[in-house]
Amino acid sequence: MQVLQHGKQVEEEATRDFLLEIQADKYCRTILDSTVECPKSAKQLSQDCNIPISTAYRRVQQLHDHKLLSISGMINEDGKKYFLYKSKVKGIISCFSNGKIQVKIIPNTTMTAA
Repeated sequence: MQVLQHGKQVEEEATRDFLLEIQADKYCRTILDSTVECPKSAKQLSQDCNIPISTAYRRVQQLHDHKLLSISGMINEDGKKYFLYKSKVKGIISCFSNGKIQVKIIPNTTMTAA
């Protein structure tokens, strides 16, 4: 069964190009998928997704810069700050037809305060 998902059409070429890069990057895909339901720290992402910690931090920053991840800060029992990341998107759909690329973002409807 096919499910029709409504999303936002991306018009800006630079944003479309970046979203296509995200789809091709296994770490970015893994981070977005892992944080759809519940927020995670970079350390949790590194462990859960088997991503080197430095790569997790780089990809998280890249995704946040392009408004695909939200960040919430917390302070643990030791008084240290840490951040939790949550995907703002549930999916990215792309289609190449007649020499044109269309990209649509499916928003994450499970967005809640962390």
